[in-house]
Amino acid sequence: MDQAKNRVLEQVRGGLIVSCQALADEPLHSSYIMSRMAYAAMLGGAVGIRANTIADIKEIRKEVPLPVIGIIKAEYPDSEVYISPTVKEISALAECQVSIIATDATKRVRPGGRTLEEFFSEVRKNYPNQLFMADCSDYEEAMAAAEMGFDLVGTTLRGYTEYTRGAVLPDMDFIKRLAGDCKKPVVAEGGIWTPDQLKAVLEAGAWTAVIGGAITRPLEITKRFVAAVPGQ
Repeated sequence: MDQAKNRVLEQVRGGLIVSCQALADEPLHSSYIMSRMAYAAMLGGAVGIRANTIADIKEIRKEVPLPVIGIIKAEYPDSEVYISPTVKEISALAECQVSIIATDATKRVRPGGRTLEEFFSEVRKNYPNQLFMADCSDYEEAMAAAEMGFDLVGTTLRGYTEYTRGAVLPDMDFIKRLAGDCKKPVVAEGGIWTPDQLKAVLEAGAWTAVIGGAITRPLEITKRFVAAVPGQ
């Protein structure tokens, strides 16, 4: 691995990456707002940002010099895969020069009937110097992605695939097992709502951790508090 890749990995090691995303139907949907969210996260001590769409990434990078995990969420009628699902999204992210490109690395068939192996073989050939992160939902997927050549493996999609629904997040046993067996850095992502949980996933062996909802989604945060109000 070249020095530039190692430098990015070391920058995020042992720290917190904050996911700054808002879809079109969410109150904070705005590239400007996401850039301010990312700036606030940086001031708070975040070591990296995870962001969706080229527009948001460009605005964030105007304000924040931290490594960015870039994704593009795109829906295709013939597949459940929506995180950077095709070469089109990967190419756009690579052109934007994000530090890390994340993509769905589950066993589900991709748009056009492609397998993950077919897809990743092409993008790795096209972008040999790019850091790629595998968003996985179970142990077998993560281990396969590491063997395939992904640079990082994440627990991002735990609970989001049909065969992992109902998983309690953060899944500490999953994170610990993966960190112990996988030769690639493990990114803990999903269901981390408290500082104690963040500390626990890092102590379990995660290289770094991503938190989104607990920091950058005030609608969801408010709902969690309102749910605790008697009579609500």
